[in-house]
Amino acid sequence: MRSKGSKQLILDFLLQNAGRIITSRELQEASGWKAEWARRLRELRDEEGWPILSHKDRADLKPGEYLLESTKRKPAFQRAISKETRSRVLERNGYTCQMCGAAAGDQDPFNPARTLRLTIGHIFDKSKGGDDSPGNLRAVCSNCNEGLQNTSPPKASLVHLLSQIRRATIDDQKSVLDWLLKKFKSVGSQPRK
Repeated sequence: MRSKGSKQLILDFLLQNAGRIITSRELQEASGWKAEWARRLRELRDEEGWPILSHKDRADLKPGEYLLESTKRKPAFQRAISKETRSRVLERNGYTCQMCGAAAGDQDPFNPARTLRLTIGHIFDKSKGGDDSPGNLRAVCSNCNEGLQNTSPPKASLVHLLSQIRRATIDDQKSVLDWLLKKFKSVGSQPRK
């Protein structure tokens, strides 16, 4: 007999606890401590239509708390983001999270034993009518995609960034310049949008 996958384990746990606030730790444990538990939760909510609420849906829920509101599913929809589109969006966004600025492979500030992974997120969510076109997609780290960005510092303004660079040492300024030149090397030959 084949064992249940992490998505089914999470769904079973949620169904057993419908109407009760569940923490992310409980969901991780229910998944068998799988690293992709948050993705499976989103798939259950967004693609399979389970009414799983988070702090983005209800003010009384804190980040990291979830609630299966009902055991009745809503009509589901399919995501159709091709590998080519994912690659194009990641490259366009410089392989950095467009919410907090973290890069793939950076140390996870909430779990120093792990590194951050990037995923593709919707600017205007599909559940609210958004689509899978490249213009509605952006690179986001797993923390920001799950709402942990509420605990991270806000994105720096241009004035603040420039003031920090001006105050940096010459070597650090050169490192910033090298990074920018490398990042925008391929952009120079493309028309600006």
